[in-house]
Amino acid sequence: MEPYLYQVSPERGPRVVAIGGGTGLSTLLRGLKMYTRNITAIVTVADDGGGSGILRQDLGMLPPGDIRNCLVALANAEPLMSQLMQYRFSDGTLAGQSFGNLFLAALNGILPSFDAAVESLSQVLAITGRVLPVTNEDIALEAEFENGARVIGETQIAQCKQEQNCRIRRIHLLPNAPKALPAALEAIRDAEMIVLAPGSLYTSIIPNLLVEGIAEEICASSALKVYACNIMTQEGETEGYTVSDHVKALLDHADSRLLDVCLVNSAPISWNIVRRYAEKGAEILLCDQDACERMGVEVINRPLATVENGLVRHNPGHLARELIELHLQRNIRVVERSPRSITKNRVER
Repeated sequence: MEPYLYQVSPERGPRVVAIGGGTGLSTLLRGLKMYTRNITAIVTVADDGGGSGILRQDLGMLPPGDIRNCLVALANAEPLMSQLMQYRFSDGTLAGQSFGNLFLAALNGILPSFDAAVESLSQVLAITGRVLPVTNEDIALEAEFENGARVIGETQIAQCKQEQNCRIRRIHLLPNAPKALPAALEAIRDAEMIVLAPGSLYTSIIPNLLVEGIAEEICASSALKVYACNIMTQEGETEGYTVSDHVKALLDHADSRLLDVCLVNSAPISWNIVRRYAEKGAEILLCDQDACERMGVEVINRPLATVENGLVRHNPGHLARELIELHLQRNIRVVERSPRSITKNRVER
């Protein structure tokens, strides 16, 4: 009889750790919660722009924006509560600031640590899984370019890259190797699948790998380790990059054991959308599969893309389904079914 995938309820779904920041991580989480309740999102706290940057400067707190988006993505509260969390003021001194950021700022003032504030808001929103800041320490990003130039500050990197007209060689954290949140390290050790979410390569994904212990725990894990690769290049970070350039940058900031699989979009993008992106210096990411596999990373192509308001995004449901199916294929597969028994075998990678 043909093999089939063993299905489980979300309550008994795989333990998934998703790592990143920005819209890519929250997109992934919206899809994952349909398949498993055992989700831990580990979120960068290096943002220094927008409303988060203002609160960071004024109150000395960690940036709440990416955390807020992840909490809303996993929320099971009334829709009005999610709308309230994302409400952005348009007038007065609060113009541009979101209510959710202010809510987290208030909790941060009441509670002993930023992660405690995040946990408290998680309970208010009745989220699926957990959302954790990667560290409780105040950190900044420094980019080092191939010509030796350096710049400090997440919001300064894109502009400096365009001025220098060369690639980013490496990202550093200031201070160097801040302590990871212990719960984040524990979640990685306990994970059955670890996903580096789509998002800004140098400012959303890699900063997490530079926090002390994070990359080391991922590399030591026996879990399936997947990079959900971006669909388009990003102006100010990855112009001219291929899929293998993304993979190489990740491995260079950790080591060769960081990834097992790179999941790449195969769905076509309309010419009108491609042309619009080209006007802003971005293009479809070229999948150079052989170069990735020479680095020991398997490439899997799946139709993942959708277009929302003229922007190319990962479809949350498609991305999550492909990840869960990949986990099932690599870990739990029913290979035989007879009238007397069902045999479950573990598939070794």
